[in-house]
Amino acid sequence: MDKTSASKSFVTEQPINLLHIKHQYMKHLFTAICFLLLSGFVTGQKMTREEYIERYKDIAIEKMKEYRIPASITLAQGILESGDGNSKLARKANNHFGIKCHKGWRGKTFRQDDDLRNECFRKYDQVEDSYRDHSYFLTQRDRYAGLFKLNITDYKAWARGLKKAGYATSPIYPQLLIKIIEENKLYNFDQETIALLEKKEYDPPEASDVYYIVDETEFRPVSVGGDNREIYLNNKRKFIIAKEGDDFWSLADEFNIYAWQVYKYNDLDKTDQLKPGQMVYLQKKKRKSKEYEYHLVEKGETMYSISQRYGIKLKRLYKMNDLDENFTRPKAGTRLKLR
Repeated sequence: MDKTSASKSFVTEQPINLLHIKHQYMKHLFTAICFLLLSGFVTGQKMTREEYIERYKDIAIEKMKEYRIPASITLAQGILESGDGNSKLARKANNHFGIKCHKGWRGKTFRQDDDLRNECFRKYDQVEDSYRDHSYFLTQRDRYAGLFKLNITDYKAWARGLKKAGYATSPIYPQLLIKIIEENKLYNFDQETIALLEKKEYDPPEASDVYYIVDETEFRPVSVGGDNREIYLNNKRKFIIAKEGDDFWSLADEFNIYAWQVYKYNDLDKTDQLKPGQMVYLQKKKRKSKEYEYHLVEKGETMYSISQRYGIKLKRLYKMNDLDENFTRPKAGTRLKLR
C-alpha cells in the first residue's frame, strides 16, 4: 500500500472511530445518570419509623381485638424484625416478623442467609398477611400459651415472655422491644383498644340471647333418661334439651342429682329460669374443647352461649382468652380460643 492509499485509509476510518467513542461515552453517561437517579429514588423511598407506625398501626389494633395480642408488641416486633419495613425480607417477601418456614408450611418461600446459610422464610402476597400469620403463629403454638395468661396491657411482661418462649435468640430482645414501645408510646394503642372494647365492642346481652338453644339436628341421642328423655353428648359431657315446665328441681328429681348441680354445671344462678330448647348439662363442663381449637364469634352470641355450645366452663373460657368477665358479648368476628 502506498502513502496515498494509507493516508486515505486513515482519513476514511478516523470519523467512524470518533463516532463510536462518542456513542459509547453517551451510553455509559446515560447509564450512570439512570443509576444515580434510581439510587436517589430508592433512598428517598426508605420508610421511617414514624411512617411505619402510621401505616401499620390499624392492622396491629385489629389483630389485638381478634387475637388478644397487644398492638404495641405486634408493632414493636414488626419494627425490629423488618428494620422499619426496609429489610430485604420485608421488601421482597412481605415478611415483617422474620418467621421461618418451619415444618408444615405450604405457602410461598423466600431464601436468605440468617443463623444458617440459605434459610427458608415465609413469603406473603401482602404485608397484612404477614401480620395475620404472626398472630396465628403465636396463638397456635403451645410454647407461647403462657403469654395469653398475662395482662394484655403489660407490654414488658409480653416482651420478656416472647424471649422466654424462644421467639428470638438475642439476649436483649425484650429490652429492644420495650425501648421501641416506650420511645414511640406504642402502649397508647393498647390502652385505646381496651377502652374501645369496653365502651363499644361489647354490649350487654338481651335476655333472649343468653342461652344456647340447641339445634337438635346437630346431635344424636346416646341414651334415654328415666322419663324417656333423650340424653346427648357434647365434649364428652351429657346434656338434655329443656322442655316447657322444666326447672332445676324437676330435672334433679328426674336424673337423681341435686338441684344445685344442675344450675352450677350450667354456670347459672338458682334464680334463673330454663327455656324450652335450652342445652342443660348433667355433668360438669370441661376446661377446654377436645375437638375444636377456635370459635369465630357470630352476631348475637354471648360468652355464656359459646361456653354451652362447646361444653366448656364459662370462667375457663374467659381465662383462656384473657377477657374480663364483664365482657359478656364479644364482637362478631372475634376469634376465641377453646383450648
